Amino acid sequence: MGPSPVEGSAVIPGLTVASPPVPSAPPFRAPSGTHDVLPPESARWQAVVGRFATLAGRAGYGLVVNPVFEEIGVFQRVGEGTDVVRKEMYAFEDRGGRALALRPEGTASVVRAYVQHRPTPPWKVWYAAPSFRYERPQAGRYRQHHQLGVEVLGSDDADVDVEVIVLADELYRSLGLDQVTLALNSIGDAVCRPGYLRLLDAYLAERGDQLCGEHRQRRVEQPLRVLDCKRPECRDATEAAPRMLDHLCEPCTAHFNRVRRGLDALGTTYGLDSRLVRGFDYYTRTTFEFAATALEGAQNAVGGGGRYDGLVEELGGPPTPGIGFGIGIERVLLACDAEGVLAPPEATVDVWVVDATGGDAARDLTWSLRRAGVAADRAFDERSMRAQMKLADRSGARLALLVGPDEASAGTVSLRRLRDDDGTQELVARHHVVARVKELLA
Repeated sequence: MGPSPVEGSAVIPGLTVASPPVPSAPPFRAPSGTHDVLPPESARWQAVVGRFATLAGRAGYGLVVNPVFEEIGVFQRVGEGTDVVRKEMYAFEDRGGRALALRPEGTASVVRAYVQHRPTPPWKVWYAAPSFRYERPQAGRYRQHHQLGVEVLGSDDADVDVEVIVLADELYRSLGLDQVTLALNSIGDAVCRPGYLRLLDAYLAERGDQLCGEHRQRRVEQPLRVLDCKRPECRDATEAAPRMLDHLCEPCTAHFNRVRRGLDALGTTYGLDSRLVRGFDYYTRTTFEFAATALEGAQNAVGGGGRYDGLVEELGGPPTPGIGFGIGIERVLLACDAEGVLAPPEATVDVWVVDATGGDAARDLTWSLRRAGVAADRAFDERSMRAQMKLADRSGARLALLVGPDEASAGTVSLRRLRDDDGTQELVARHHVVARVKELLA
């Protein structure tokens, strides 16, 4: 028996009534906290990464590419007491029963690679890579976000600190960002920090009931984190807290003074911030953070880092000093939007080929231009001349090459300047067209 007729409809003998269509599944969307980067926005990403690669390359840094996931111990070893590791890290067991984690930050993976491969120090590398943190999504903060970074392993020279900090500052300036400030601090080392922590702990113990709920519980195990807390109650309670800068040992003082003199000499403006401790346990001595003041609210950090002289040992390597930074691409682009710089490009190609003779000319001309270093594109699917000209105009190309039956038979190409008010056009011999295009574009 066929399916039942729809209620209230006429039944026609011998006609099978089709069942109502099954609703289709909703279209898939990017997971919460992630996003797609599409053209032309992706061109801005290319510009940021390209600029960074150029600056890092000039300073002698080579590209390092690490796995997206690592053994979970790589991150537990370097940040077990942090929220990033305890609450936000994507941890899982693979089919072989191995405990793994998606990379929540870049430094630990680079240090693991250093310990594993033992390159000749000082090892200077840069990276551009995704990182993963399960946290509440908000503007410029995603569960999959993208970082630029550098790491230098094998030198404790304060001038390396200067180089790293100035390299980050140069990136912001090269993008046209004027409203980015630099905060600088030193959190000492294994010699002077324990004594300071005892002072800080005693200070906080007297004010424990004034702290936020989280840090009433955690102040004993992580007193430095209280200084970095942005909640008003913690900010008020620590206003008169002892400063690490006042309790540095002589070597740490000398190191920090050298960093400051270097930044002054190179014209890099900074402010001292005694609360700046950064979010990971592995930092020593120099810490720094860049903030985009054009962005509203507390989430205006666009990059930061510091020295981590004991991290290589934590991951099983020999005593090796290190320093580095991470810069969030999404945050940088938000800052660019706020300052009105680094707009998406208006055009992705310089030349558009219009072919009304079947497509052979368009195929051959576009590849001749591309092989000569000219960005060129064309239409497909045998569109009309009018439709192709609309695409040419929409592309933002400066020039259009037109091939119709007359041009094909004469071995010529009509070259039109699309951005001229009068639409200037000239006939060019087919074998001279690439040279003429390069001449006009130059």
